[in-house]
Amino acid sequence: MAKRDYYEVLGVEKNASANDIKKAYRRKAMQYHPDKNPGSKEAEEKFKEAAEAYSVLSDPDKKARYDQYGFEGVNGPEGFGGFGGAQGMDINDIFSMFGDIFGGGFGGGFGGFGGGSGRSAQTRYRGSDLRVKVKLSLQEISEGTTKKFKLKKYVPCNHCNGSGAEGNAMDTCPECNGTGRIVRTVRTPFGIMNSENVCPKCGGEGKIIKNKCNHCSGDGIVMGEEIVEIQIPAGVAEGMQLSMRGKGNAGKRNGIPGDLLIQIEEEKHPQLIRDEKDLIYNLLLDIPTATLGGVVEIPTIKENVKLTIEPGTQPGKALRLRGKGLPALNEYGKGDIIVNVSIYIPETLTKDEKKTIENFRNSENFKPTESIKEQIFRRFRNLFD
Repeated sequence: MAKRDYYEVLGVEKNASANDIKKAYRRKAMQYHPDKNPGSKEAEEKFKEAAEAYSVLSDPDKKARYDQYGFEGVNGPEGFGGFGGAQGMDINDIFSMFGDIFGGGFGGGFGGFGGGSGRSAQTRYRGSDLRVKVKLSLQEISEGTTKKFKLKKYVPCNHCNGSGAEGNAMDTCPECNGTGRIVRTVRTPFGIMNSENVCPKCGGEGKIIKNKCNHCSGDGIVMGEEIVEIQIPAGVAEGMQLSMRGKGNAGKRNGIPGDLLIQIEEEKHPQLIRDEKDLIYNLLLDIPTATLGGVVEIPTIKENVKLTIEPGTQPGKALRLRGKGLPALNEYGKGDIIVNVSIYIPETLTKDEKKTIENFRNSENFKPTESIKEQIFRRFRNLFD
């Protein structure tokens, strides 16, 4: 099923404020929450869809990339993106990441639904994101490429399997009975109200470590290394940012790993200038070739190609090599190479050369007509339109 626009999913305008986006997500999440729709696969997918939309639109950086590039700016190829699509999302992760929006447990009771499913609202720590820069040549951008990085990052502690406890010895928190939340009943002038907060004894984890692991000091993570292979799709551009879910720092005590954010940098080509999908080349012709015509070589991303110059080619004329440019991200077809023609006028001449040029001075064929003047003026004006 095709993805829906994130603004459409939450029912907000593109210029909606952060607070409006948050309120819209809360309404959608409450509408499709699993506790209210037990056994409904459709409601579960809409619940995930709303969370995916909120994960992008609530993040200023991701929102800006989405507004500029659409889904490709935040998703890219398979394995990229905030959640990798609603199908790949885990409801428990949604509860962990966005439960604070509801002022209490996102799970059981859903902050006031009553009843509840008995789902644990235990805190899961999220690891921080990592950022890397990838510098690409035009050929790599044209074809797509694979890059490998050795990342220094926090990884789960092997000694305690990421639990933070020596020998994985954990006790259920006696204060919250493993739920990670404490519900207190308060009598107010408006009646009896329930207040739900993070358990102060276990910090919301629902478990108590008997003895901290000596290798990670109870955090469940240690500094390590990981070799990450990144598939860069064809058509990326300078400044674009891709993300790989779960390839950032590990979360404390078997928490949720952060993401790896890949910033694209583009190497300057010595002869070609990029203009989105098109490439621009400035061809400097000598007077004889421009006058009589001929064949010249034009650089492309891979190799030089021959281009026929028609007799009487004027400076400022634009020639096109169709399909020799770059692809757009996740689109078919390629742009063109636009060849802008300039004429080289020699600065010094021999006596014989000067005499030859003097012979042309009075020739009507070497005087620009009004039609030619108008064409040149139009080309010049188009540069400023």
